[in-house]
Amino acid sequence: MAAPFKAYDIRGIYGDELTEDTAYAIGRAYATFLKPKKVIVGYDMRPHSLPLTSALCKGLVVQGVDVIDIGMCSTPMVNFANGSLKADGSVMVTESHNPGEYNGFKLCRENAIPISGDTGIQDIEAMIEEDGYAPPAEQEGSISKLDIFSDYQKHVLAIADLPRPIHIAIDYANAMGICEAKVFEDIISSDGLFDEYDGTFPNHEANPLNLGTFDALQHKMKSGEYDFGIAFDGDADRVGFTDEDGRIVSMDLITGLIAKAILQTEKGNVFYDLRSSWTTKEVIAENGGTPMMSRVGHSFIKQQMRDQDALFAGELSGHYYFRENFYAESTALAVLYIANRISQSGKKLSELVEPLRRYVASGEINNRVEDSDAVFEQLRATYADGHQFNLDGLSVEYKDWWFNVRCSNTEPWIRLNLEAKTADEMLHRRDEVLAVIRGQHGA
Repeated sequence: MAAPFKAYDIRGIYGDELTEDTAYAIGRAYATFLKPKKVIVGYDMRPHSLPLTSALCKGLVVQGVDVIDIGMCSTPMVNFANGSLKADGSVMVTESHNPGEYNGFKLCRENAIPISGDTGIQDIEAMIEEDGYAPPAEQEGSISKLDIFSDYQKHVLAIADLPRPIHIAIDYANAMGICEAKVFEDIISSDGLFDEYDGTFPNHEANPLNLGTFDALQHKMKSGEYDFGIAFDGDADRVGFTDEDGRIVSMDLITGLIAKAILQTEKGNVFYDLRSSWTTKEVIAENGGTPMMSRVGHSFIKQQMRDQDALFAGELSGHYYFRENFYAESTALAVLYIANRISQSGKKLSELVEPLRRYVASGEINNRVEDSDAVFEQLRATYADGHQFNLDGLSVEYKDWWFNVRCSNTEPWIRLNLEAKTADEMLHRRDEVLAVIRGQHGA
């Protein structure tokens, strides 16, 4: 059975939807599609990641590709290796935050440019289904191993500026944050939770979007004097933050803080995803940047960053993208920018964040619907007097509030994000919009 080919990656349950045979086929199809000479391959700590990686590499080698195996690592390290080694592409074997029975593949071309459903994954799927690979190469490729860590560490620490010591708490979630955080362990002291690799995730899922996963970190924050806390996802391309009191800081406000730090030294374009608070746009503009709204999804954001030569982008899901990391994620860079800001300002994270709490957000609310077209039609009619645009789903803005409604790529869900100037306005408008959504064949 072929693995499920999604909008942003390939993923499925190991042994059922995803096997070594599938991985071998993906290697051959990727090589046929991209025609690369040199490809970076890395993998996470899941127990089946190594056998899947071995099978993937065999498929690449059969097609004449030279593979640089950088071993068990974070996704940001694969992105960095892709760009810095001037490879023709890269593959990270991971299923990020999903449960331990899952695995998958994140595919890129040169310069860490992601391959999405529309830009290659569908073609690779068709090749596998039709057995449409190019013939095996006359001369097989090779596999060499390379430790990229020291180069990545040097790359990240180039921005370090810590006039006073910083001490943080880290929830590694038994995942690749253990590797990513080693980058700054010599200059930022830390105490960790769940700091042994275990791809079965015995303590909690590695997903900082699930606020319940912060419970252990918040408890840890109360046991010591920490400047802030961080929680990684499974492959360490996302990170969540708490302030010194353990209060979760929403990721769009972190985007604002990082943007402010970057814009102190260079002015330019900064992207924020359309679910982000009005605050994010305002902070970028207040600090001399040009705020630019993006669609949700890493492949869209990275392309828009390249098109506009953007300095930085932040996504509400905890992805932080940096031009200096080939327009790709680096959670180590994100952590270091926040650490720099606290160290230089002499302020607590809560003090830096408080001026940014200007509005009240609903958070993302999922609604199962049978007829999404009817929902969107009704929303457009009901809110026809607002400023409407369709960058990603439907967004409607008023003077005192706004909302965005998007469809899930994979499930029959409509996702609502809404923000207002006051709590009362937010609650009123949230319930009003939900009533429209749920009145249209919703549940």
